[in-house]
Amino acid sequence: MSFFLFRKKLLLYLNMGIFDFFSKDKKESLDKGLEKTKQSFLSKLTRTIIGKSSVDSDVLDNLEEVLITSDVGVETTLKIIDRIEARVSRDKYVGTDELNGILKEEIATLLQENNTSDVHDFTIPKVEKTPYVIMVVGVNGVGKTTTIGKLAFQLKKAGHKVVLGAADTFRAAAVDQLIIWSKRVDVPIVQQGMGADPASVAFDTLQSAKSQGADVVIIDTAGRLHNKINLMNELTKIKNVMGKIVPNAPHEILLVLDGSTGQNAFEQAKQFSLATEINARAITKLDGTAKGGVVIGISDQMKIPVKYIGVGEGIEDLQVFNKTAFVESLFN
Repeated sequence: MSFFLFRKKLLLYLNMGIFDFFSKDKKESLDKGLEKTKQSFLSKLTRTIIGKSSVDSDVLDNLEEVLITSDVGVETTLKIIDRIEARVSRDKYVGTDELNGILKEEIATLLQENNTSDVHDFTIPKVEKTPYVIMVVGVNGVGKTTTIGKLAFQLKKAGHKVVLGAADTFRAAAVDQLIIWSKRVDVPIVQQGMGADPASVAFDTLQSAKSQGADVVIIDTAGRLHNKINLMNELTKIKNVMGKIVPNAPHEILLVLDGSTGQNAFEQAKQFSLATEINARAITKLDGTAKGGVVIGISDQMKIPVKYIGVGEGIEDLQVFNKTAFVESLFN
C-alpha cells in the first residue's frame, strides 16, 4: 500500500471517530440547521479581516464584537479572545488566513474542557428500578412539547417503551398538542385535561407506566416563570409524588431553551436552575435563527450538559449534541 493511500485511509478513519454516531442524513441535517448561524458568523468574520494580513489588536477587537453579536456571550467570548491573543503572542506572527482554523480549534478545545460528556445516541442510563423518568421544564413557546414528541419518537426508535404524561395542565393547548404527538409517535399518554393537578397526573403516569412495563416516562410540565416561588413549589410537589412511585425519580430534569432567543436563553437557564435541579438541556429552533452561537456560550458557562439540539421541523430533526460535530459543522 502506498503512503498516500495509507494516509487517506487513516484520515478517513479519524474522521469516522468524530462522526461515527452520525448518519449521512443527520450530518446533512446538522449542516442545514446551522446554515443561518454559519452564514452570519462567517460573513462577520470575513469583514473583520478585510485589508489585514496578520492578526493584530484591531482584528482581535473586531473578532470580540463578532463573537458577542453572534450570541456567544461576553464571558465565553473573552475566554476565546484571551486564548487567541496568547497564541498570537507565542507565535509572533499569525496570518489572517489562519484565523478561521485557529478560532475553530480554540472553541472546540474550550468546549471539551467544560467537563460535560457528549451523548452519542438516544439510549437511557440503567436505573435500579424502571421506568427511567424524564421531567421536562421550560417556558411556554420554546418548543417544549414538540421536543417531548420528537424525543419519544427517537427513544421508541431505539427500542424503548415510552409513556407520556401531560402534566402541563395550565394550558389546554399543551395537553392537546401532547395528545397529537402521542398519536403521531404511537406511544401511550396519561392526561386529565386542563386544570387538573399536575402532581396527580405525574402520579397516575408513573403508576400506569409501571403496570405497562415501560422503560421511559416523559413528563411535560407548565412553563410559567412569572413567580419563581410558585414554580419551585409546583415542580417540587411533582418530584416528591413521582419519588413515591419510582425511587429517585425524576432521574433527569431536562430544560428546553429556544436558541432563537439568544441571550434570553441564558437568563431562562439561570431562572430555572434556581427553581429546580436541572441536569440536562435541549436547545431548539437552531434552524430558524442566526443565533446558534448561544450553544457555545451555554455549553461553556453552565456546567449542565446540552444533551439535544433541534435543527429542523421534521420528526427526525432532534439530534444528540456533540461538541466536536457542532464546531466542525459551524466552520465547515
